[in-house]
Amino acid sequence: MWSITLKLMRKNARMLIPAGIAILIGTMFIASTLLFGNTLDYSLRRQISASYGDANYAVVASDDDAPMYGITVGDLNLDQVRRVEGVAGVRAEVTLNIEVTAGDRHSSGIVIANATPSTLMPVDLAEGEWPSGDGQIVLPRDMAARLDVGIGDTVGAAYSDGTPVELTVSGLSLNPGGAYAYYGGAAVVSEGAIGRLMDSVAVDPGYASLNCTILYLDIQPPAGTDAEQVIKQVNALLPAHFAALDRGASEDQVLERLGGGQTSMMTTFMMVFGVLAMFVAALVIANTFQVLVAQRRRTLALLRTIGAKKGQLYRSVVAEALLLGLISSLVAVGLSIGLMQLLHVAGVEFSGISFVTVLTPQVFLVPIAFGVVVTILASLGSARTATTVTPLEALQPLEVSAARKSGAARLVVSLLMMLFGAAVTAFTVVDTWRQAHGESALSNEQFSLVLLMAMGGVMIFFLGLLLCANRWVPLLLKGVGALVAHIGPASTIATANIQKNPRRVAATSTALLIGVALVSTLGTGAASARQTLASELDARYSVDIQVSGEDVDQTVLDDIRKVAGIQDAELIGSSNAVWHTDDYDSNLQVYTLTAQQGRAVMNGDAIDGLRDGVLLVPDALAGDSDDYPVRDGSVLDLELNATYNDDGDIVDGIAFKPTVEAAPFRGVNTPYGIYGLMQPDTLDRLGAKPDGYEVWAKTDGTVTPADVIDDIQQAVSSIPGITVGGSIAERVSWDGMVNMLLMVLVALLAVAVIIALIGVANTLSLSVIERTRESATLRAIGMTRGQLRRSLAIEALLISLVSGVVGIVVGTVFGWIGSYIVFSMSFGSVVFPIDWATSGAILAIAAVAALLASVFPARRAVRTPPVEALSEA
Repeated sequence: MWSITLKLMRKNARMLIPAGIAILIGTMFIASTLLFGNTLDYSLRRQISASYGDANYAVVASDDDAPMYGITVGDLNLDQVRRVEGVAGVRAEVTLNIEVTAGDRHSSGIVIANATPSTLMPVDLAEGEWPSGDGQIVLPRDMAARLDVGIGDTVGAAYSDGTPVELTVSGLSLNPGGAYAYYGGAAVVSEGAIGRLMDSVAVDPGYASLNCTILYLDIQPPAGTDAEQVIKQVNALLPAHFAALDRGASEDQVLERLGGGQTSMMTTFMMVFGVLAMFVAALVIANTFQVLVAQRRRTLALLRTIGAKKGQLYRSVVAEALLLGLISSLVAVGLSIGLMQLLHVAGVEFSGISFVTVLTPQVFLVPIAFGVVVTILASLGSARTATTVTPLEALQPLEVSAARKSGAARLVVSLLMMLFGAAVTAFTVVDTWRQAHGESALSNEQFSLVLLMAMGGVMIFFLGLLLCANRWVPLLLKGVGALVAHIGPASTIATANIQKNPRRVAATSTALLIGVALVSTLGTGAASARQTLASELDARYSVDIQVSGEDVDQTVLDDIRKVAGIQDAELIGSSNAVWHTDDYDSNLQVYTLTAQQGRAVMNGDAIDGLRDGVLLVPDALAGDSDDYPVRDGSVLDLELNATYNDDGDIVDGIAFKPTVEAAPFRGVNTPYGIYGLMQPDTLDRLGAKPDGYEVWAKTDGTVTPADVIDDIQQAVSSIPGITVGGSIAERVSWDGMVNMLLMVLVALLAVAVIIALIGVANTLSLSVIERTRESATLRAIGMTRGQLRRSLAIEALLISLVSGVVGIVVGTVFGWIGSYIVFSMSFGSVVFPIDWATSGAILAIAAVAALLASVFPARRAVRTPPVEALSEA
């Protein structure tokens, strides 16, 4: 039976390709995720252990109670540790900031102590020798080039503000591991030379007094002992909360303290999308094996006739699934490794991450296990179908198999899941509304619980919807098909064909529905986030764009007025006032502008109250809040143009006591929590002047915010120190973050969508096989090849577009729910948009993919002559 299975696989190799591709994509995603996790871990470990050199052990803090400061080289008993038998070398992790001088050239950097053996050094010796005495130094090669010195030259090295120590350059170093990349490498001197550097400035000089919390060890146990015995002696010399750990364990400890668990969290997060892709692939695989079993009905019958048992047929299908899953998974793992190796050879780096191929058993075992298990599970239904074929019915003409109806229990379970999920989700929405209005029984600290409940409710509802898809999907397609059927005969045939096997069509639609719904949910959530924040920024800020900097003047104003999309712009004076109160002094920003300027560049604000001696503050600051003791009608004690002495005390300034008047303007982007507006004439009367200027601008809405900001930054690019703020700038920054996150998540979900679209081609392939006689009959009575192709294209379009529309509707609702729960507490008012751009893109991709998916099945349907098809059927 095994040889027959292999022959059947070879014969139907083309039919196995779609399922193989689905498995390959899913398992390749999983394998690539694991490889990325490995290379991320490798990169982090390399960064952490760059200062180890070739040390195989390190003395580090053994628990969270260990002090990070105040521990010195002497406290770690460096000299005694060196004398322990089996300790071949020790290097203390200490650094000093120094300034090196050669003639009239200066360069700052850090210096570390030399160690024996030199393999413990975290930098490499490029040329020359390591320091052999207290009067020598090894300089980083780049520093030596800046100072224009070489081996044998003399330089002066000074620690802090101490007297320079003359040292002879004995060698040049490189920093290949990047241990001191921030400093451009590290200079190296003897421990005695470090003592000399400290002599002129340290109260308690000497190498032993330097702060140190890490010792790097080269452990070479003598004959008859092991490393554990040596480490036990070393630990006995260490202060409390310190211990010697092997290199791997110390790296693990640092990773954990630095949040290294995020590596596994990121891998797990991406694996979720891989599992989702494999779930969608399972639906495609199931349809593929339905194709194979339907195509082999006569072969299976003949096998039964010559003595094959049901169990043998069952095992044959399962064995075929095992081979398909194994081969596809092995190819996927190989491609993933090749891709990672290609990135490594190309030298690609991203945010300090080097793409290195790190192979672990999980890279092979997990993807292959996923691929094989999912393929076998997906084939079990078809394997059972193969055992139900009897010789008599299989030798009859092949007709479309009747669809089996699922039991009532499945329908009841799915409805209960949908009701329960909807109830939980409704509860969280209502409770969120109560929280936003101060009526919730749950505290703000329990907000995360509400969010988790909402996610759980939505997931349960969605699973219930998918569980009964074989009920509502055929009905929906039938209703839409009834409208499409009036277009022409090809549409009529396509509509009828969809109803031939509703279970298979429902499975295909479900696969596509999952991917589209998730993408639509993310797109709607992102659109809601952008528009909700835009509304919040518009409600919080009065000024669209604020351009600030030391060199802002009339020239900058003229340049900004020329930018497309700018309705008006004005030059606004800015002064930092010192605000005196009975308890403290604080800073208050004062902006000087006329009412006419305010009306020109501020959005819908009434600032007609600007007059001499009055400081306008927004209503939000002049309310009942205790954050700022500012009230309408109160008088503030301010000091303008203040100057300070070396002790930070005010020695000069212009006193100003304005009357506060609350005005209905929203606010501006300011460096201080409180600010106000006043007339320029008031400043002139006082003899004061602005500390600087800002340009305030209003946009006209004809150019996108991102383009406006880009054009403004380009217009002022030649002026240093210019910053662009305001509501529009904040909106652009926020939109950029949201779009980046959306892009990453949609890219991950794209794997599932691609697999689902492959499933559409599978469904059409099965339809063509099952309707061989029907297609031949239609051709015989006059249906053209073009009409037959169009019928399959319409069939694919109906399945894809209807699934896409349902997925968009469901995803939009889910996105609204999530946005409301996440944003209502922070912003109060939440925007519920329909993301037409994402929805249109989804439907367009689904339509194009559906048409492409119909090409090969259509070619198969029209290639076979009607007479031959009728005879074979």
